[in-house]
Parts: sequence; C-alpha cells; structure tokens
Amino acid sequence: MKPRTILAILIVILITGALTAFLPRKEENVLAAASKPNIVLIMADDLGYGDIGAFGATDIRTPHIDGIAKKGIKFTGFYTPSPVCSPTRAGLLTGRYPRRMGIDGVFFPESFTGIPAAEVTMAEALKEQGYTTSIVGKWHLGHHKQFLPLQNGFDEYFGIPYSNDMMGTAYIRGNEVAEYPVDQRYTTKVYTEEAVKFINKNKSKPFFLYLAHSMPHVPIYASPEFEGKSKRGLYGDVIEELDWSVGQVLQALQKNGLEENTLIIFTSDNGPWLAFDVEGGSPGPLREGKQTTFEGGMRVPTVAAWPGKIKAGTVYDNLATHFDFFPTFLKIAGATNYRPKNPLDGEDITPVLTGTGKRKGDELLYYFNGQIQAYRKGDWKIKFPYPGNKGILGVKDLAPHDTLLFNLKQDVGEQTNLLKTNPAKAKELLASMQKYVATIEPTPKALVQRMAADESHKKKYLERKAKTASTNE
Repeated sequence: MKPRTILAILIVILITGALTAFLPRKEENVLAAASKPNIVLIMADDLGYGDIGAFGATDIRTPHIDGIAKKGIKFTGFYTPSPVCSPTRAGLLTGRYPRRMGIDGVFFPESFTGIPAAEVTMAEALKEQGYTTSIVGKWHLGHHKQFLPLQNGFDEYFGIPYSNDMMGTAYIRGNEVAEYPVDQRYTTKVYTEEAVKFINKNKSKPFFLYLAHSMPHVPIYASPEFEGKSKRGLYGDVIEELDWSVGQVLQALQKNGLEENTLIIFTSDNGPWLAFDVEGGSPGPLREGKQTTFEGGMRVPTVAAWPGKIKAGTVYDNLATHFDFFPTFLKIAGATNYRPKNPLDGEDITPVLTGTGKRKGDELLYYFNGQIQAYRKGDWKIKFPYPGNKGILGVKDLAPHDTLLFNLKQDVGEQTNLLKTNPAKAKELLASMQKYVATIEPTPKALVQRMAADESHKKKYLERKAKTASTNE
C-alpha cells in the first residue's frame, strides 16, 4: 500500500473518531432515559379519609396501601382541587384550578364538551421528557374523540370514560369501544391486569402510569373473591380489593427490578359520598364528604413511596395538593428548564418528598360549581354562607349555615366556629383571599357539562290527554 493511501486512511479514521466523540451514543441515551424515575399515580374514586388503615380505619384491611405509608410518606393535610370528580381530574392533570378551564362540575354522557385543547396535561409534558404514558381506568374529562386521553398526551388508554353510574358504561381502548356491557364485579381486576401489562411491557424505559380506579364510586362491586370478606360490608370488600390491586402493581414493579426507581402515589379524587350511607365510606375525623367544601369533601388520604429518596415513616402535616403533582413530576423527570405554557397553581414538592424542605405556599381556594365556598391560609379556614339542602337524591342533607371560621390545627373536625371570638382573623383572611383570587381571575365561562333534552312534546301530549279525559267525564 502506498504511503499516501495509508495517510489518507489514517486521516479518515481520526476524523471519524473525533466526530463520534461529540455525538451521543445510543447506549448512553438509553442509560440516560432509564435513569429517569418511573411514576405510578393510583387514584381511588370517592374514597374517604377514614377508609384505609394508615388513616384510622380498623374495619378495613389495607396492608399494601399502609405499606406505602410505612416505606415512604403519609400526607395528613392533602387536598383535591374539588369535592367532585371531573374538576379534580382536570386540576390534577394540569396543575391548575379547574375554574381556569371552565370546568365547574361533572361531565355527563350528554355533554359535548371536555378538557380544553389549550390545556397541557402532565402526560403531554412527560412525553416531552421521553416518558411512555398510560391511563387505565376512569377519565371523566369528555368522551368525544378530541377530549379522550390519546389526544391529551397519553400513549395508551383503557377504561370507562365516565363515572360507573352513568349511561353508556363501556370499556374504551384507545379511541374505540372495546367492550359493552361491563360486568363491574370485575372492573378492579381488569384495570389491575391492564396496569401490570403496561409495566411489564415498558420496564426498559421511563413510564408514567395513571391508574384511576372506578371504585368505590357507587354502584359499588367487588369480585367474588373479595365479596363478604371485610368487616364493613360490601364497601369494605371493595376497598380491600383496591388494596389488593395496589399490591399487584407493587409486585410488578419488584419483579421487574423497578421498585428503587419508581415514585408510587396513592390518593383519592374527593371525599366519601355520604348520601349513600353504608355504601358511601367514612370521612374519619373530618366533617361531611363529597359535594361539600368541608374538610371531608376535599381532604383525602394520600401516601407515597420512593425507596432511597423518601425516608420511611415520614409524616407531613402541612398543606399539599393534587396541583403539586404536575411541577413535581416534571422536576424529578429532569425537566429543569421546563416553562409551562399556562400558569400553574401547584408547587414542586420534591423537597417535601426528600425531606429537605417544606411546601412554601399555604393558600387554597375551595371552589364548587364555580363559586368560592371557602378559603384556607395556614391553619385557618373561612367558609362562606350556605343555604342548605334537603331531600335531593344523591346529595346528603345539609343544614344552612352562616360564615364559619375554623382553626384546622386545633379543630380538624370543624366543630367550633371562631367567627365571633376572632373577627380580626376573618377580616385578615378575606383581605388575603382577595389578593389570591386576583392571581387566578379572570376565569372563563363555565363549560356546558350536561344538556337537558327537549321534552316539550311530552308535556303537550300529557296536557292534551288530561284535557280529553276531563271532556269525556
């Protein structure tokens, strides 16, 4: 070989090697992706603060959920965005008050609206960080195609798009109906199998799994394997099966060697539906439940574990919220330079999880149907006048009340109204609230979430029938 040829080959080798040094290697990319923690968010529907062992239940066995608390952190002052389903889910996924989206109440199958396209979900944001995303279970943010999970950041979806007491209860896979009708005795098991399949399939890459159970929202069902096993009737059976489901997810993480690199959270979307008594759960020491802005409606049992990151047996008593998940997930996913498209109402609580600090914010607005019904700052909560209700099916009877003022640290059950003895504190809270509201308003017009059918023809028919009957008499 000629010296000139040898020299040319050497030059090519040197140039190629230099360029390769500056190019990211495929193996390095894979390792970088694998180092990102997996995130598993499990949410029950209408689970009460007093319905699991870690929060005081003695008649329902929840060893797996309790185990998460023992291995990680228990939040005693954790709040949902709303005391009802759809607004909470919107707030959880976007990190924003549902009122910012016009989502004031619950979507129904009669609705032609859903989560606005302008909103960015945590699934969309995590996908940008290289995550594979899946939701298994209840969606409840619109059932038309543009509102379904696949159009809102999720790679996979399997579940029931609405609450399980609504018309058209069907399993959806992706954007299509997969099964109808649904045998709800097996819904918890079916969701669990889907969740485990997703974990097994995506064990080699970072993933976000949102497992949103339909239970214990009424009507409640447990599989034959769990029915009649608890000390609290069918409701307790349902919760014990949910705990089994959590155990199956934990087992799948362990079998795949993912436990050390996974943040797992268990929570509820709101408090118990007390209008259905024994099938509605327990708020424990809290006052009232779902559909109210008393503590029992919006303070929910929440636990999280992340071996090596969260110290075992941690208890956090200060305020934290579902809004916090969005910025927290983005932080642990490595999105240090993430700039949200829309203003967030949550706060990165990574310091709380890792034991290096506390949540800075201490304010929370309690909305229901678009109206501010209460406001919390620090240990204090002011609740505004309520007209009361009685005799409405599906709504617990509540007596009317005037303005209420509570110190939640001293009175978590909201039994002692301090308004008359501490009017200065009430005035201080109102002034603080006005400043806080100004950071959120203006807000959009509420979305139409349920449209009544035009049944004027039936009314006319009944009127004609009554007139004919009176004429013939």
